[in-house]
Amino acid sequence: MTQTNPNTPGADQFQGYREEFQVVGKDMVSTVQRLIHESNTRRIIIKHNGQSVLEIPLTVGLIGTLLAPWLAAVGALSAVLTNCTIEVVRTESPTEPPAS
Repeated sequence: MTQTNPNTPGADQFQGYREEFQVVGKDMVSTVQRLIHESNTRRIIIKHNGQSVLEIPLTVGLIGTLLAPWLAAVGALSAVLTNCTIEVVRTESPTEPPAS
């Protein structure tokens, strides 16, 4: 019998591209709103001291009325937490903007 680690993603689970942002509480809501409107964002994870505080799954069919409770929760967290890390899981790696 083979034993596998349950935290190891299987071949059918999406991993995506991950990036992290350090934000101050007052900038958290605007950063999350900006990330929600980006088309390649799949999940937003707010962490404090390395612990996951809030995870927001974003699907293609998610509409604005369903996002209102999430943004209210982010606003409440930003009032309590001063320094946080926002981890973003994307469907693809961001492309570099063309040099001007």
